[in-house]
Amino acid sequence: MKVRLTKEPFSVDEAIKLLRVPESGAYVVFLGQVRNESHGKRVHKLIYEAYPEMAEAEIARIREEALSRFPILDILIWHRYGELPVGEDTILIVASAKHRKEAFEACSWAIDEVKKRVPVWKREVTDEGTFWIEGDRQIPE
Repeated sequence: MKVRLTKEPFSVDEAIKLLRVPESGAYVVFLGQVRNESHGKRVHKLIYEAYPEMAEAEIARIREEALSRFPILDILIWHRYGELPVGEDTILIVASAKHRKEAFEACSWAIDEVKKRVPVWKREVTDEGTFWIEGDRQIPE
């Protein structure tokens, strides 16, 4: 499955195996994870809320667009939702191509599109309270 919205942890090795073909000379991986600080506040966890059917459908559209926009062989996009403590992986994008430049460009484009378009909402739980995250802004709950 090359598009997935899941509450379960995922494996980078498993993802790369799904894309591995002899034609590929490059695999570019973007792996996001929950960090322990944001906007000067100590973060305990992130809570991702999603409308799973809509989110997965939009991720699939982004994948198809990447395949038609960039000269890549394949791309995989997995996103988690639910409560994720510091250190947990949140999103994984792997792009494969004959050459690294195309794989980097596709991977970079895909993460930007996911952040803009996919109906997944994020809250940060910090020492100072819980905040909705909109772009680079924290909005108190």
